[in-house]
Amino acid sequence: MGKPGAGLDADGYFEREGSLGRVQEPFAPVVAAARTRIAEAYGARLHSAYLYGSVPRGTARPGRSDLDLLLALHHEPDGEDRDTAEVLGRTLDEEFAQIDGVGVLLYGKDRLLSEQERYDLGWFLACLCTPLLGDDLAEHLPRYRPDAQLAREANGDLAALLPRFRRRLADAATPEDLLRLSRSVCRHLVRTGFTLVMPRWGGWTSDLAESAEIFGRYYPERAAQMRAAAAVALEPTADPAVLQDCLEALGPWLAQEYTARLGTKSPRPGAAAAS
Repeated sequence: MGKPGAGLDADGYFEREGSLGRVQEPFAPVVAAARTRIAEAYGARLHSAYLYGSVPRGTARPGRSDLDLLLALHHEPDGEDRDTAEVLGRTLDEEFAQIDGVGVLLYGKDRLLSEQERYDLGWFLACLCTPLLGDDLAEHLPRYRPDAQLAREANGDLAALLPRFRRRLADAATPEDLLRLSRSVCRHLVRTGFTLVMPRWGGWTSDLAESAEIFGRYYPERAAQMRAAAAVALEPTADPAVLQDCLEALGPWLAQEYTARLGTKSPRPGAAAAS
């Protein structure tokens, strides 16, 4: 189990997690194909591309983990860019049995480097993403500490997201929809729970089970609920009642406690909260 200060350098700043050197052998062909196809698909529109998640951390599970990509474009993404990302993700997922789904985040480079996103998307790119193609935007971003400002801007929007999660659950029409939703919603709950206590713990981990255990040290009365959410995030279920229980038993309390301790995420004019 991680200790306070984990994930930080000797000066207390985040160390960038993940690297291409940590990609396990079964996933090397997937990463190579992603690099080639991203370049072919976006050409001059692409500024840079990054991996994040379990694949660059070296903890991916063949046949069960997804491939997560962040693409920085020279311009704000449009409909064509999003359609291209959908095709890219679908074809990679269909071709490689090692992965169970592909997620592609698309942003314009100016947004990623903006002051407004400095402690949200900027931190995410600089600390949790591994360069795959192009010039690394992290060179233009500051160093980060696990403090209250970062926690607020990274995950201080749960209260706004809960109605969206409920609508998505009501609209889920297939077992595949429920599996994807249970994984994404429970991941978000666990990461929000961890960042709630991150400034007090004083370190960083992306491990969901470890995140739940660290959270439980500060909120023992909620520890079982957070462990249950982590279990669903790691082993998604198509049972809507399980997801409903995780969402309603934990979500409203977590949103309220987050707001009370850390405040809410700064509003993003003209844009809905990210799911």
